[in-house]
Amino acid sequence: MDTPVLNPPAPRQPHSLMDDHPLPEFTADELRRCASSKPSACTCSLKACLGWESVSNDRWPAQQLQAVGTLRRPVPHGETEATFEEFHPHGTRYESPEAPIARAFFPFNRCDVYACGQCGCAVLRYTEYGGYYIDPRARLVDAQWVVPDQDDTAG
Repeated sequence: MDTPVLNPPAPRQPHSLMDDHPLPEFTADELRRCASSKPSACTCSLKACLGWESVSNDRWPAQQLQAVGTLRRPVPHGETEATFEEFHPHGTRYESPEAPIARAFFPFNRCDVYACGQCGCAVLRYTEYGGYYIDPRARLVDAQWVVPDQDDTAG
């Protein structure tokens, strides 16, 4: 298949001199607005990604998705990387479709936001790095699970 494959940008600091076209950092409200379209009209395989799912580059529908923003924030002074702490105040788990989407917490703090050119739905993508593997993962954004920014620092 000769379709070019989109890869999410590498982690970066905003205003990097090496990054000519940085993605805008989305607030929770912007992410919620981006997710206002429902994926039911879409024919791509990503509509099955209600929770985090492995989506290899050969399954990623690059021809219909465009990177429109990021949830990545600058790493605070004195820290070397974004937190791996998760946010589950109601007992959900990482893979749960009902898990809250809180920008300050893992894995959302490592995500870029994509919009589908066919139905307009929003999809989050990040890469999970394990000891011996690299696993691109995707999740559809359901606006009801996006945590307001002022609430995403609570434990």
